[in-house]
Amino acid sequence: MAGTTLFELVSPERLFFSQPVEMVVVPGTEGDFAAQPGRMPKLATVRPGVIVIFENGKAKERIFVAGGFAEVTPETCTVLAEEAAVVSDITMKAAEERFDAAHKAQHELFLSSDEEAKAAAANEFAIASVMLAAVKGEFAYR
Repeated sequence: MAGTTLFELVSPERLFFSQPVEMVVVPGTEGDFAAQPGRMPKLATVRPGVIVIFENGKAKERIFVAGGFAEVTPETCTVLAEEAAVVSDITMKAAEERFDAAHKAQHELFLSSDEEAKAAAANEFAIASVMLAAVKGEFAYR
């Protein structure tokens, strides 16, 4: 298919998405980047955020990811995500509950000397915060 790049999103549970797309914007740790046909090869880490898939110049699908890795070639974009969910499938209640639980866990570990547990709690809080923002529609791509 001319004018498209194959986008594949793989989560630990399954092949989440695999089809040609016009463009996909991925939340990289060094900033968002677009994958389109003919792009230069790139390897990147993915931060918690929303992958946006474009069709006819408009955002078609939004997928929450909790982080991972991405590989872009001139023909493909593959994201290996730690966790993935279509934003429209995430309920506000579920996002708020995850955020509240992560906030509570982080608060309970505040004075702890267990640096590993504190880091894990901070990571979960960051992921939960992004998930809640995604459900609220607080992302720029329309």
